[in-house]
Amino acid sequence: MNDLVAAVPIPQPDAVSRPYWAALEEGRHVFQRCIPCGHTWLPPRAECPRCLSPQSSWETASGHARLISWVVYHKAFHAAFADRLPYTVAVVELVEGPRLISNIVGVNDPETLRIDEPLRLVIERESGVAVPRYSPSASGA
Repeated sequence: MNDLVAAVPIPQPDAVSRPYWAALEEGRHVFQRCIPCGHTWLPPRAECPRCLSPQSSWETASGHARLISWVVYHKAFHAAFADRLPYTVAVVELVEGPRLISNIVGVNDPETLRIDEPLRLVIERESGVAVPRYSPSASGA
């Protein structure tokens, strides 16, 4: 086993995802909307997953979402996450429609989480990169 601490895998932005990562660096969470059919999605991709149109626009999310599903990891499947145990990975649905996989932060006891719980965006830095995470929203909005 290598004595070096394992590094967290970091995103490798490409031509399609670069606007997404740049917006997070600016403190905004963005998603794509199909111009012909109006469908919204994450993660970034070159064509609409519904109608396959290459025509899309970037929109800034409100920062409000709801909890769809989650799992609490008690075992690290990558050495870089060992010191975070336990941690929560969730499917989050933005109020604008798209869903993404993210972490739930700011929760002492994951047993208190509930389906449809209101969440709010928390942008955190991970190995120097801005990443979207979500926390329960006290206001419910």
